[in-house]
Amino acid sequence: MAGAAAFVEADNAEEIMARIETKSQKIKSLLKHYKHVEALKTSLDGSLLKTLDERCKSANWIVVHRAIMAIKDIDGMLNSLAAEYYDILMKYLYRGISTGDEPTCEQCLMIHEKLTERAGLGCILRCLSDTTNTV
Repeated sequence: MAGAAAFVEADNAEEIMARIETKSQKIKSLLKHYKHVEALKTSLDGSLLKTLDERCKSANWIVVHRAIMAIKDIDGMLNSLAAEYYDILMKYLYRGISTGDEPTCEQCLMIHEKLTERAGLGCILRCLSDTTNTV
């Protein structure tokens, strides 16, 4: 197994990238039809939580980022989003906050605040303690 600093490429990277591209096209269509919550759910479904391939994770982040940034009604989104999405969404919110990009940080922080109110501190603790699933 390669060291932590070594570049890791998934054995099935091309397949993963093809799935991400298909997901991206579906999300663009959903956003075009103002189905922002469905776009977010679609972006989070099948997220590559266990891959160490940074290209795959980055490509998936772009898809999730697009959906996160389209959300205007955070309360409405959380009312429509099943609790099963909370932990993975929290992971992506932290990735968004860490970008340093002001609009992304602001949007992620606003969603984070509302998600924390809804899901509680346990969601944050699970997210921070989970070192197996990365985004």
